[in-house]
Amino acid sequence: MLNTSKSTIGAWVTFPQPNPQANLRLFCFPYAGGSSVIFRTWANNLPKSIEVCPIELPGRGSRFIETPFTRLDLLVEAIAPSILPYLDKPFAFFGHSMGAVISFELTRLINRKYGLLPVHLLIAGRHAPQLSDRHPPIHTLPEPAFIQGLCRYNGMPKQVLENTELMEVFLPIIRADFAICETYNYTNDPPLSCPITAFGGLQDSETSVAELEAWRNQTNNSFSLHLLPGDHFFIQSDQLLLLQLISQVLT
Repeated sequence: MLNTSKSTIGAWVTFPQPNPQANLRLFCFPYAGGSSVIFRTWANNLPKSIEVCPIELPGRGSRFIETPFTRLDLLVEAIAPSILPYLDKPFAFFGHSMGAVISFELTRLINRKYGLLPVHLLIAGRHAPQLSDRHPPIHTLPEPAFIQGLCRYNGMPKQVLENTELMEVFLPIIRADFAICETYNYTNDPPLSCPITAFGGLQDSETSVAELEAWRNQTNNSFSLHLLPGDHFFIQSDQLLLLQLISQVLT
């Protein structure tokens, strides 16, 4: 059994509440601009049999001084060998929005490279990867237009948007994350053999039910879809309900 004490934690995988007795590790991947902090308290509302392992991406949290990735293929290739030592027991992936496509491509990579698969792939707030984005790309736009484009997601507090110093810190990270999503090129590989569960917000104007349902085509195992109250960031506004559903899926 791996020791997940703070002294042995790598840069990519974090353990806010180490639980080496757990029989399943849940690796969590953040949305654009997000960090491992999003998932810091999740273990409080999940079964003790699940160890929550948020992924910390470069450019945020303890990795603030590192340069963010702008290409998805390079990002998952960097994550794979770092996460591999922690795949020595059953594991699942959860990703929201950008995190959904990261976790999907990482699943495909570790299956191809190491012959491993999560017991479940949990995705939220993201259209299926084989579908084109309905919105034009914004990551190359001048700052005012880029900020205006961000506003449609309702994920950034008004006080942050209006704080010049904070925006100077966050904008390069968010722009890099949008580049990851907007330059992503899907390749048509065979469906995964692990189950997929998708979650969406009933008021999410960014991701339709049909776009979530299309994840069904990415698995030859079981598929389920759960719709929750809230917009694109239902992961925050309806977190308890989301965690209840995740508990049911994983246990």
